[in-house]
Amino acid sequence: MRVAREEDLTRLRRWRDKNIMKVVTGVRRCGKSTLLEMFADELRVQGTANDHIVSLNMEDMALAHLLHDPQTFHDYVAGFLPTSAHSYLFIDEVQLVDSFETAINSLALTFDVDIYLTGSNAQMLSSDLATRLSGRYVEIHLLGLSFNEFASARLDRNETHEDLSYPGLFASFVRHGGFPFVQQLIGDPEAVGDYLEGIVNTVLIKDVSVRQKVGNVSLLADVTSYLLHNVGNLTSLRRVADSLVSAGRKPSPSTIDAYLEGLVDAFLLYPVRRWDTKGLKFLTGPEKYYAIDTGLRNAVTGYSGSDSGHLLENIVFLQLRQHHSHVWVGASPAGEVDFVVSDGADLTYYQVAQTVRSPDVLARELAPLQAIKDHHPKVLLTMDAEPPIQHNGIRQLYVLDWLRGQVE
Repeated sequence: MRVAREEDLTRLRRWRDKNIMKVVTGVRRCGKSTLLEMFADELRVQGTANDHIVSLNMEDMALAHLLHDPQTFHDYVAGFLPTSAHSYLFIDEVQLVDSFETAINSLALTFDVDIYLTGSNAQMLSSDLATRLSGRYVEIHLLGLSFNEFASARLDRNETHEDLSYPGLFASFVRHGGFPFVQQLIGDPEAVGDYLEGIVNTVLIKDVSVRQKVGNVSLLADVTSYLLHNVGNLTSLRRVADSLVSAGRKPSPSTIDAYLEGLVDAFLLYPVRRWDTKGLKFLTGPEKYYAIDTGLRNAVTGYSGSDSGHLLENIVFLQLRQHHSHVWVGASPAGEVDFVVSDGADLTYYQVAQTVRSPDVLARELAPLQAIKDHHPKVLLTMDAEPPIQHNGIRQLYVLDWLRGQVE
């Protein structure tokens, strides 16, 4: 079952037919292959001849003879591309081809072809792309389904056993997350957990371990579990190491640093730096980390519903990460601001809370925003199902409406 990914398709459309390679990155199983399939189908509907669209998945065993010789791979692909007409080339899991960049760079120079690539493992991470593709590329980073996409898909399925109210759908989203295939497993929590644990194990073994040359995969799994358990908390190498020492492990901070770098490179975790809203500078010291997916996090750490605040914060982070160039944690004179987003010179401040119906809680959540004296927008997102409220220029919004794009 395909789930509509309209926002991501729009990003691909923006770069269509521009003389630059498009590389779709993201954690394994987030929907990269399906996104390219949907885009290729769209080209066909709009009139592109089928023989002007070449699609290859390098995991197909029928193509195994191409994997170890870039010249053979180049010649095979070139045989499908028209020599005197514009065409489109989609290659999924291109990193499986040895020295793929030599073949891809040559095809881009030789043919009038619009090239789209995906890749998942340690040889196809964003930090390597600039050197491998001669700088002639744009990275389109794919996350899991947003809440709006998740809810639309559930409503289309219209399962009789589900609570299809938006609060009910959000509870399901928090628990199961946004990996597309999970849509087919909802109703069987054990199957969801097994599937998501499989993704984590694959990433740890095939991506992080390979890239960081990890000798102790068990220790890597413990580090991963600790970080996923502590999403939204300030985290330092020393804190991670100390927690493992108390559990009988003795990792060095340098080992933790290498593992953390691998987890970030593989897109299991996203680091968020702290930004001083008064001094207008980044702060040194602990950072926060957020998970690629709340369902994946729950599969590793267990789900009890008692950590709903941090899970809500994680979901808001992913929404902001999808739509803004930069996302930071704010440090204001009166306390922490959950998120500061930046698009050039434009800033917006976001505070996230489960409920602010208690006057004391409302005052506490507003204080860090009120201490910021600039004129950039300030928003308080809560699970309180209220219409938009103004607090002396600070907008309080119902987070489910905000996630669905009903309010800005």
